[in-house]
Amino acid sequence: MRLLVTSLAAMLVAMPACADSLRNAVLADLPYVQSLYIELHKAPELSFHETRSSARMAEELKKAGFTEVTTGVGGHGVVGVLRNGEGPTLLIRADMDALPVKEQTGLPYASTVTTKDDSGAQVPVMHACGHDIHMSAWVGAARRLAALKDQWKGTLVMVAQPAEERGGGAKAMLDDGLYARFPKPDHVIALHVNAGLPAGSVGVHSGFAMANVDSVDVTVRGIGGHGAYPQTTRDPVVLAAHIVTALQTLVSRNTDPSEPAVVTVGSIHGGTKHNIIPDTVKLQLTVRSYTDEVRENLLSGIKRVAEGEAIAFGLPQDLLPVVEVKDEYTPAVFNTEAQSARLAGVFKARFGENRVVETQPVMGGEDFARYYRADRSLESTLFWLGAVKRATWEEAQKSGKPLPSLHSPFFAPDPQPTLATGIEAMTAAALSVLGR
Repeated sequence: MRLLVTSLAAMLVAMPACADSLRNAVLADLPYVQSLYIELHKAPELSFHETRSSARMAEELKKAGFTEVTTGVGGHGVVGVLRNGEGPTLLIRADMDALPVKEQTGLPYASTVTTKDDSGAQVPVMHACGHDIHMSAWVGAARRLAALKDQWKGTLVMVAQPAEERGGGAKAMLDDGLYARFPKPDHVIALHVNAGLPAGSVGVHSGFAMANVDSVDVTVRGIGGHGAYPQTTRDPVVLAAHIVTALQTLVSRNTDPSEPAVVTVGSIHGGTKHNIIPDTVKLQLTVRSYTDEVRENLLSGIKRVAEGEAIAFGLPQDLLPVVEVKDEYTPAVFNTEAQSARLAGVFKARFGENRVVETQPVMGGEDFARYYRADRSLESTLFWLGAVKRATWEEAQKSGKPLPSLHSPFFAPDPQPTLATGIEAMTAAALSVLGR
């Protein structure tokens, strides 16, 4: 392990950056953190079932010197508080849950875990979204900040959050009194691995960074019958096809072209046999937007389009489609300008301009957004952490071959430079907020 860390140090020093005592401390601690990462990667847990992960996060906070550690917040959430005199309050969040994906990375520490999901089905489990990196970097930053108390003033709140993949973990912790039972933050920061950036780099964007995410179920109703006599029916399959096509006009014709929006029909099911026209067809939609105004326009438009098409097909009022917006809504991540710009400057000064990327907003979702939505007076930033092995990334740039995305069974972060950069970046970000 010493040889690996020495090689990593050489690699990072070769990149424009300021080598200093913080970087040296991060590299010295890297074997411990990487061992934790491998442990977490091999033992992933599904959303709302993060029993072992939350226990490990609580244990690591106590080892780091946090005397106020509370478990069971909003389910399996963990909150550690480190008070260090008068000053601002900073909340640093990491998510803990994994995905029902069968790992195919071929790594020697690949997950072989299978478990029952909430429906009782046996499923494989993998950290396909990098939450094992998030937890490990979070622990590394907690250890550094506890050791550097003479360099900052204020209150540090470390939050290990469950169920980000289900969009409910942040809400559960907030509903359980996160801002009432514990010091209320002035600043919130999180990182997320990026499957399109090389390890050793970071990405920052001010403004909307990730999207509102809504799930919508549409039950298209009709009058079933024999496939040979369609004139005696009102065919919901044909009606559903018209609805799917018409829904695309919500983006192309009902939304300002300068405003990003997505309406995707991800599932369509209906019927049982070739020659039977069914009574119903079920659609499942994902709807993405940034602003609340566009979100409302899309959601109301889905109902309007579905009902309008049904009326045109001759359906009576009592057989119009049923449109249900699920309660799994995740709001858009908004990176406040002042803090995000400041952190971009901190990262450029520390790592060099060539390792800091001005990223573009994406249509993925992240419930980190809820910490800012709960109080828009605070400063909030989610920054990206490059995770792709540099040689792999460079080859992809030359060949144009797509890299494995987040949630892919082939997604495998390059752990050493990813963790080293993540710990250093998060610690530097915290010191920029809390520094004396």
